[in-house]
Amino acid sequence: SLQTFRKQLLRESCAADRGAFSEGKQVINNLMNKDLNHLLVDDKHGIIYCFIPKVACTNWKRFMFILKQGEPYKDLMSIPHNLVHNSNQLIRLSSFPKPEQKARLKYYTKFLFVRDPFVRLISAYRDKFQKNNKYFYQYFGRNILRRYGGKPDPPQSADEAYALNLRPSFYNFIQYLLDPQTERNEPFEPHWRQMYRLCHPCLIQYDFVGQQETLQDDAEQLLQILQLENDIKFPPSYENMTSPDSVLDWYRTVPLEARGKLYKLYEADFRLFGYRKPNALLDESSVLGS
Repeated sequence: SLQTFRKQLLRESCAADRGAFSEGKQVINNLMNKDLNHLLVDDKHGIIYCFIPKVACTNWKRFMFILKQGEPYKDLMSIPHNLVHNSNQLIRLSSFPKPEQKARLKYYTKFLFVRDPFVRLISAYRDKFQKNNKYFYQYFGRNILRRYGGKPDPPQSADEAYALNLRPSFYNFIQYLLDPQTERNEPFEPHWRQMYRLCHPCLIQYDFVGQQETLQDDAEQLLQILQLENDIKFPPSYENMTSPDSVLDWYRTVPLEARGKLYKLYEADFRLFGYRKPNALLDESSVLGS
């Protein structure tokens, strides 16, 4: 089955390159609480979900939220977006003492959902930089404009920048990701941090690996495994899924050499989760050329 294949691939890739994919942490004991920030727990059903921003995570957080509230289960879509992104509504694995973390990791059903890494970056850019987002402008956008967008003194406020139609370009965002300075003081923001660094799939043995590209089928199968298929319906995804053609259009604005470096930066995610290397974007002789 698809699940067998995905989990097998994960195990083989992890075994082949243990050190690279576990960030030097060889055993689960070495994971600090901050490494477990993305793992949400439901004790009643014995479930752990590792959420990855820009991979249907709002709906899966809604799912964890209604499980926590208990039966009769509410409709997922009745839970407001901001409620599930408010961190104290959901229980994090990191809130338990070490021995209890280990027991849960051992016995609970653990799942995550992943997505093509290059498409996820487009989604993060569109969501955080194309829209008027105060937090992301203040902490990231303004700096990116200053450093890579040729704007020595961008407006202080997101509203002003938005009114002037000043946003970092997609290429500016990629330049920011490729700049070694970016991670000097703290790791990538989770919306663009590599998926394996959020969920540690070489240290944590996931029971189910879903993909955004097969979200409906995977969600259905997961609900069956959890024996919740009669109680909870996973909503269809309306996020304008980025088509392969438009992926080429987005990356057209990024020079060939930078695309190659970007692939290197996210290569672990491509390999671990079975996403094909995007040769059309990386090959001199392809449609995009340089």
